[in-house]
Amino acid sequence: MLQTHDLHVTLDAEAGLVRALDGLSLTLERGETFALVGESGCGKSMTALALMRLLPDNGRIEQGSVDLGTDVPDGKPTELLYLPECEMRRIRGGHVGIIFQEPATSLNPVMRVGDQIVEAIEAHTSLRGVAARRKAVDWLRRVGIPEPERRIDSYPFEMSGGQKQRVMIAMTLAAEPRYLIADEPTTALDVTIQKQVLDLLKALQQERQLGLLLITHDLGVVADMAHRVALMYAGQIIEEAPAATFFAQPHHPYARMLLQALPDAERRGEPLVTIGGSVPPLWQTFEGCRFAPRCDRAQAKCREQAPKLAEAPGDRGAEVRCWFPLSRDDAMVRPPASVAGATASADAQPATGPAEVGVQPQPLLDVQSLSVTFRSGGGLFRPRHEVAAVQDVSFSLRSGQTLALVGESGCGKTTTGRAIVQLLRGQPQVGVSGQVWLQQGTSRADLLTMPAPALQTARQAIQMVFQDPFASLNPRMRVADILEEGMRSLRPDWSSERRLRQVAELVERVGLRPDALQRFPHEFSGGQRQRVAIARALAVEPQLLVCDEPTSALDVSVQAQILNLLRELQSHLGLSLLFITHNMSVVAYLADHVAVMQNGRIVEQGYTKQVLERPQHDYTRTLLSAVPAHPSRRH
Repeated sequence: MLQTHDLHVTLDAEAGLVRALDGLSLTLERGETFALVGESGCGKSMTALALMRLLPDNGRIEQGSVDLGTDVPDGKPTELLYLPECEMRRIRGGHVGIIFQEPATSLNPVMRVGDQIVEAIEAHTSLRGVAARRKAVDWLRRVGIPEPERRIDSYPFEMSGGQKQRVMIAMTLAAEPRYLIADEPTTALDVTIQKQVLDLLKALQQERQLGLLLITHDLGVVADMAHRVALMYAGQIIEEAPAATFFAQPHHPYARMLLQALPDAERRGEPLVTIGGSVPPLWQTFEGCRFAPRCDRAQAKCREQAPKLAEAPGDRGAEVRCWFPLSRDDAMVRPPASVAGATASADAQPATGPAEVGVQPQPLLDVQSLSVTFRSGGGLFRPRHEVAAVQDVSFSLRSGQTLALVGESGCGKTTTGRAIVQLLRGQPQVGVSGQVWLQQGTSRADLLTMPAPALQTARQAIQMVFQDPFASLNPRMRVADILEEGMRSLRPDWSSERRLRQVAELVERVGLRPDALQRFPHEFSGGQRQRVAIARALAVEPQLLVCDEPTSALDVSVQAQILNLLRELQSHLGLSLLFITHNMSVVAYLADHVAVMQNGRIVEQGYTKQVLERPQHDYTRTLLSAVPAHPSRRH
């Protein structure tokens, strides 16, 4: 088994010494899935980096141990923290593999994906040359890459976000490790490929007794995969239990709040439960319980004395770090009282879907016969090749409404969003045709034919939240400058005082602390960077927001904050959302209409209730069958 005991990790930062992990202990056995869940910044990814000895230059392990036991070829116990680097390279990949959260920054951009997989195979197995390449093709096929014989020679930039994640998974599993650390392995994947990858991991566990440390914020995936669950908060594990116990009878107040923050159709029309405040900065000195400032059950003792991880009341297999844990009676996860009314009102709606309120004569966005073609080659040695990424797509979106665009990775969802926002204009290898009408006041203009000066003005009304926040944020700019940049360019009439006030309000709205304004993007976790990206898009007060997987990198509680924020903005400002996502629970909760894409075409669209409950197309039915069940209903 892979064991960590009393692990302490610190990071040197401008604000002081950050205690990223404070006494973490866990055990991962062969053949089991151990899920590590918690909010962004709680230490989940730092745990993975510490286990692999891949901490950043400013990080160090102060004390503790990471023991691989006798599960190595020579049968000798292996204490990983004291191995020389040359020995550690043998352990990484060959014995303990890792799938990183952001594949765009984990894959070498100047190497073909096949070469990267072959490199891992040759480093950790006996296969070489043609045999290694054949194995790489086989792994690409197993993780769901279409046409693996051709795509093995593609570069990472030629693949979608979900496809890059699948390549990363293939590269890690091809080395045949005994233990696998998966840091948000399905974040960028649509539900069908997610199910395929998770089924693959399950099969590998049975076939090779693979031990899987699953780091994720997707509780649906945890409920489907995990044997045991550990919930982290501010560098510590605050609850550990078998998965069935964790979802049916959580003992820590934080665990209960997380489960109540999950979106679904039953909570539609009502705010989701949110957890006030944010994870405390880890450079401060803690005296009592670290969750006490945000806990609805906190008492004086909680603020004065730090609780220890101890056996939960009534459950010998569960441990909880809380002075006043939830009992068996009140630990049952019940929906908020307001949900009963929301369900009743939803049932009272006509079968065709939600009633449209305040319908205007013209839609805010009207897309007609949009097509996007990517061209390559055409030179002396490469024949001309064209790919029709989007074909004859049409839909409309009215003010204050949400249209969800769903489908598998690579189906054209992101390309559709980029074409609408005019991010493909001027690229010689891209052909865009059709019409994209945007209603601004009493005038209506086609974004595709709009001259550059007019487009600059139009960008005040339409903004985009990108799927990969790390790639979309300028690494050399502080958050305050990132948020103010758009206002300076698109809102020149705003005073500096208004810009500063807007920046301060945005940071609070998306759940970040004020000190985040003076930090750089690399100093945040993936979920925190996504919140910065959402704040940047909202900074100029747009009418239409094109959201490309905006909550895929967010933990449950922050996702609830963002969804509540978007609903509030829709209610007060009439904000419209084109919501590109693979999270069907978010679709059921937020969207008024759904459009399902397959191979660049829309194969079905209609009211959310109608499409999700009575799908007409075979592909839609396949897509919905792959969605994990809601955790509270599974256990």
